[in-house]
Amino acid sequence: MRGMKLTKKTISEVISQAVGIEAVDVALYLRGKTDVSELIVADDMKISIQEARSLLYKLYEKNLAKFQRKRDKHKGWHISHWDFLEENILPIQKKLQEEKKEQIKQRIEREQQNMFYICTHACSRVDFEKAIEINFKCPECGGLMNPQDNKRTIEVLNEKLKEIESSE
Repeated sequence: MRGMKLTKKTISEVISQAVGIEAVDVALYLRGKTDVSELIVADDMKISIQEARSLLYKLYEKNLAKFQRKRDKHKGWHISHWDFLEENILPIQKKLQEEKKEQIKQRIEREQQNMFYICTHACSRVDFEKAIEINFKCPECGGLMNPQDNKRTIEVLNEKLKEIESSE
């Protein structure tokens, strides 16, 4: 992975998944810059200082940015100066993929070990215990809930899992 050039698309996808789409522009703004004042981030991006700080701290919490606090010589306030930690994108991407794989595996296991019921309008889908609890009546439309063949769901989940594993 070393020496691999990160694309804007990869960075955007990882930031969106790890932090939220609202932090993508801030991360891309910081990319390639060092020691950027939060005031400059806010000003250049035309957002409030509170919004800039909020997004920067979200990046920091996910280990995608670091900062140093410095005292402003003129005003006496502490201002944070930020750097984007681009080197953490690929490890975070790998971690997110592992989490996604684990979620899919758990879902496949749940699908295989349970029988699900669904009404004719597909308003809601519940497992057997919940279906008994509600007397096989849909909580949304009141219709009768019937067993659902979930073989196709399991197939789709297995395909998703293979897709993720093949992209590693």
